[in-house]
Amino acid sequence: MQLPEKIHALISDEAYQVDGIGMSEASIFIFEDKVLKIQERNIESENEFQMLTWLGERLPVPQVYAYESMGDKVYLLMSKCGGRMTCAPEYMQDPAMLVKVLASGLKRLWQVDVSACPSDCRLKNKLAQARYQVEHGLVDMDNVEPDTFGPDGFKNPEALLQWLCDHQPEEEPVLSHGDYCLPNIFGAGNEVSGYIDLGRAGIADKWCDIALCYRSLSHNYSGRYHGQEYSGYDDLLLFQELGIEPDWEKIRYYILLDELF
Repeated sequence: MQLPEKIHALISDEAYQVDGIGMSEASIFIFEDKVLKIQERNIESENEFQMLTWLGERLPVPQVYAYESMGDKVYLLMSKCGGRMTCAPEYMQDPAMLVKVLASGLKRLWQVDVSACPSDCRLKNKLAQARYQVEHGLVDMDNVEPDTFGPDGFKNPEALLQWLCDHQPEEEPVLSHGDYCLPNIFGAGNEVSGYIDLGRAGIADKWCDIALCYRSLSHNYSGRYHGQEYSGYDDLLLFQELGIEPDWEKIRYYILLDELF
């Protein structure tokens, strides 16, 4: 593997494993105490470095050891998170404990003061990014919900984008992870121990993370990602743990918005 000189010096000839759990197009190499993420240089890769740096003293996120570029790729070397991914079997087999971790992770995000946050992911900016995705043919049509497009859904990404622009909800701005899915949240017991994959993090509506967390729970329990179904999960568990009523309109809106990314 060809690497920038600084990155190579920091990992030397250490053994590693290739991670294949997440949905990201990045290449992830896991060392004993470090993680190397290699991806295309784009808005998300640059935002991830920026947000990791800003959040370093605010939340349990990986420490950045090096961030280098070579050609059209960027190389992010960082520390490993403690704990286990929340899609690990011990969490999936205990829905009550799992939603405690996920809810505590959401609440910690919401408690962060965003007055100096360097990334604004509210709808004005997010829809502009979505428009770029649509106009440049970057929407992954093989990785969407089965009813988003087609006879019972939207005709195409352009039609979905127009609907999203026409039906913008009132926002409740907080610090948002941006991709609050089970593989991106680590837990230790009932508490969150780490957040990873922060390329979409920034100020956004609190319901963005709630919606994607709800979708991720549903998909993981149905066996969509790992081929194994788990029992005992109730769609309302997350909301009960958060102490709020589900806003199904906002949940649908943010799941649909995510279809364009």
